Amino acid sequence: MPGAARRIVALAEKVLPAPLPVRVRAWDHSEAGPPGAPVLVIRNRRALRRVLWRPGELGLARAWVAGDLDVEGDLYEALDVLAGLIWERDESPAAASAAPASPAPRAGRLGSALALARDPAAREAAAELLKLAGPGLPPPPPAEESRRRTGLRHTLGRDRKAISHHYDVGNDFYELVLGPSMVYSCAYWQPGGTLEQAQHDKIDLICRKLALREGQRLLDVGGGWGSLVLHAAREYGVRAVAVTLSREQAAYGRKRVAEEGLADRVEIRVQDYREIDDGPYDAISSVGMAEHVGAARYREYADDLYALLRPGGRLLNHQIARRPLADEESYSVDEFIDAYVFPDGELAPVGRTVSLLERAGFEVRDVESLREHYALTLRAWVRNLEAGFARAARLTTPGRARVWRLYMAASALAFEHNRIGVNQVLAVKTPESGASGLPLRTRTWTADATARD
Repeated sequence: MPGAARRIVALAEKVLPAPLPVRVRAWDHSEAGPPGAPVLVIRNRRALRRVLWRPGELGLARAWVAGDLDVEGDLYEALDVLAGLIWERDESPAAASAAPASPAPRAGRLGSALALARDPAAREAAAELLKLAGPGLPPPPPAEESRRRTGLRHTLGRDRKAISHHYDVGNDFYELVLGPSMVYSCAYWQPGGTLEQAQHDKIDLICRKLALREGQRLLDVGGGWGSLVLHAAREYGVRAVAVTLSREQAAYGRKRVAEEGLADRVEIRVQDYREIDDGPYDAISSVGMAEHVGAARYREYADDLYALLRPGGRLLNHQIARRPLADEESYSVDEFIDAYVFPDGELAPVGRTVSLLERAGFEVRDVESLREHYALTLRAWVRNLEAGFARAARLTTPGRARVWRLYMAASALAFEHNRIGVNQVLAVKTPESGASGLPLRTRTWTADATARD
């Protein structure tokens, strides 16, 4: 009887158009597959049952989170070579996307084959895998999976639960991953720079794009741990309000405000953007928050921010974007991301974001892509997590730490391969006079920029 690894590789190659691109090590210590390739470690039979009961991405993700599957060697290389087997998409430029951090995946060759649709070879392979997996009901999902959600998406209550799932996992864990800046969004890099410097530069870039001045009111929607409002108050003299739905973030941010002696200028609230009623503000920043809004609510989001700005005020909307699909009606939320990372999160093409901001009344004045910057940021976060993985597992759970490692590594690849992007959109609530208040050469972004007509 051949070892389990040889049997798994042989069965996989019955239904795949090319040899399996990874080496397999099974629970019985047997190995098979191309020498020198990344090693997919199948720790137990339960991993096979997870995949058989839920073919494709979610079954594999559950096995990874539970520790039933692992990768030995370069995780980025393994994800790159496995992408075509697990995630399959339209090959057209308008729909190119094949990484777990990208939206709307279809089951790839492996998932489709094991679904037993119409392929006799797939049915035969699945039957053999079922024997190899052994008897047993489908294993329960790992505890880190988002609990069953009910009701309409993006209601106040459901959004609070979704945000809590992602952000209320311990501030110490986020300190380990993010570093001292406590900024959980794309940094702004220069060659040879550090993560801390790149995050400082990103925050300062936002303040300069907003042309913040002493005495102005700044609203930071999705303010996280308070890093942006603290910088804006300390360096630009503004009075700032940050809102978040995460109680852990708010508590951490308030502590930082008190320690810096800025309580008279910075307020951090646990509040939904739809509940803010104390405008007008001179400037609004929204960094890494709009991905949680949802397509059905995005125009409402744009309308609300427009109403909260004074005439001439600026909005800086920093948001991840997906590539357009050939058939936009086919878009669906990624299973792994939805179950383990950002419940109910949705990505939109940057063109749709710009269009909806314009329909709300904004004049869009600048769009800057930071795609490569986010890949660098994610790789820095992965290094932090891997260096402190044992501590991260203690601070949360081993499963949660594994979720973040897979999510961030896969996302780095998605940005590097132009499967997703991230953009800063600067928009103005231009008054009837038409005076935007922007300089003629906007990319200079001087703090006190005024129009030079």
